[in-house]
Amino acid sequence: MVIVDSDVWSEAFRQKKEFPSEAVKKLDALIAHSGVQMIGPIRQEVLSGIRDKRNFERIRKNLKGFPDAVLNTSIYEMAASFFNLCRQNGIQGSHTDFLICACAVAWEMEILSKDHDYAQYSKFIPIKLY
Repeated sequence: MVIVDSDVWSEAFRQKKEFPSEAVKKLDALIAHSGVQMIGPIRQEVLSGIRDKRNFERIRKNLKGFPDAVLNTSIYEMAASFFNLCRQNGIQGSHTDFLICACAVAWEMEILSKDHDYAQYSKFIPIKLY
């Protein structure tokens, strides 16, 4: 299973199907093999900012095929410790990014993202990129 960041999902939903990026090709392959793990914060990021109600509903329905994993207190605590560790080492990131990292570490999953910040995070926290 792989945690797919919102940037890949967003591109997949807006990109022309005849020219998919490498990240979207990887997402398509993961979907074909039931290899995607969704979490609520990613779902929220993907759906946020969609102005057209029909487009919002289409994407919301498409994402329903990927149930959210339950996040417990230890995941949030780990995310906070990752945030603090990276910040102490001069690396800034969003709370959602560190929540994704914590989920990946706790569940022993890889992360698929186009965000190069994850390579910086991996210098200090034990994440694996897909």
